[in-house]
Amino acid sequence: MIDVAAHARGARHGGEDPLADTDNGGGPRERVGSPSPAGDGDGRPPRPPRGSGGGILMGRPFGVPVYVAPSWFLVAALITWVFGGQLDRVLPELGNIRYLIALFFAVAFYASVLVHELAHTVAALRFDLPVRRIQLQFFGGVSEIEKESETPGREFVLAFVGPLLSLVLAGVFYGGMQLVEPGTVPGVLLAGLMISNLIVAVFNLLPGLPLDGGRMLRAVVWKLSGRAMTGTVAAAWTGRALAIAVLIGFPLATHAGGFTDDGVGGMDTLTDALLAAILAAIIWTGAGNSLRMARLRERLPELRARTLTRRAVPVESETPLSEALRRANEAGARALVVVDGQGDPLSLVRESAIVGVPEHRRPWVAVSTLAQDLKDGMRVPAELAGEELLDHLRAAPATEYLVVEESGEIYGVLSTGDVEKAFVEAMAKR
Repeated sequence: MIDVAAHARGARHGGEDPLADTDNGGGPRERVGSPSPAGDGDGRPPRPPRGSGGGILMGRPFGVPVYVAPSWFLVAALITWVFGGQLDRVLPELGNIRYLIALFFAVAFYASVLVHELAHTVAALRFDLPVRRIQLQFFGGVSEIEKESETPGREFVLAFVGPLLSLVLAGVFYGGMQLVEPGTVPGVLLAGLMISNLIVAVFNLLPGLPLDGGRMLRAVVWKLSGRAMTGTVAAAWTGRALAIAVLIGFPLATHAGGFTDDGVGGMDTLTDALLAAILAAIIWTGAGNSLRMARLRERLPELRARTLTRRAVPVESETPLSEALRRANEAGARALVVVDGQGDPLSLVRESAIVGVPEHRRPWVAVSTLAQDLKDGMRVPAELAGEELLDHLRAAPATEYLVVEESGEIYGVLSTGDVEKAFVEAMAKR
């Protein structure tokens, strides 16, 4: 299963948009991924706008929406089929009702994954880290935490609570097994849930990003080195080594341990190899996303409103476009701000609208017809930089923003296109 405390907050680098909603895994968006039978990713790109996407809304525990992605139904059907086959071997007298029991097991298992995710969520909220949503999907769960832990100690705790709760659940189910007869439906269900939660916990404790154990390793290295980036690099490369180990070792271990009946080349061996390849790909990708998002966090401060702002000239609303452009060229400016008679800004002339007016029409077109009124959030303090700047722009999507000094004086115009270009250039640096 996969558990990503995917701190999903977007960027544009090779197709990413720093002002868009991205849910990778980590992406990475976080969304940040983490393979597991449930685990936590490390990538925390800039925060995306809150949206309702993510699948079917199931509820809002602790005020955090929980979604079930469409892919969950696929894995639930797969679990039902596989566990139903196991029930047929253990309790053949059940007949076709075994699939109904197997479906109950699938739902109960994902309820356990949800408890794992809620442990991350509660810890995050306790540390004043906003959680965008929880999503149950194909390979487990995703907790989208929108900010990074401020200290390595908090990072360690935030990562550890998930596997800890899975271990607690395994213990609870083991205790339940002692109260029922073995070889019965309750006994088989409790045994399956105990084993699955134990696997979730152990797998997530493996020391490589994007798993919870990788985040714990990152926290330890961060504490020892004093640099979060050093911890991320160490845990991410450990995660990549872990991906290779899973790819090669999982099929060999299951075959050598006698878990396959058909021998090498049999259907079980092929299934093990396919599962290993999927898990390895997810771990490798998640580790890479963690590195990329760590570089992003280091380079975000390079995005400064003051340095990205275009010089602007003020023009009154009825000024012909041709005259406004002449004034801008003389002043070496690249933007136009429509002002009233007292010089107070009213609107911004959109660059895309200027391009759409043929040159022979420009003397007859007033700049006000091409302008966008200044709305809440379209005034950007000149000193904003990094993640604060991106957050401000996302809160009020527009193509241009008025950049102002603390005194309220017009500094210039900030274009979204310029921000995206600067972001790409910053991410391209080595």
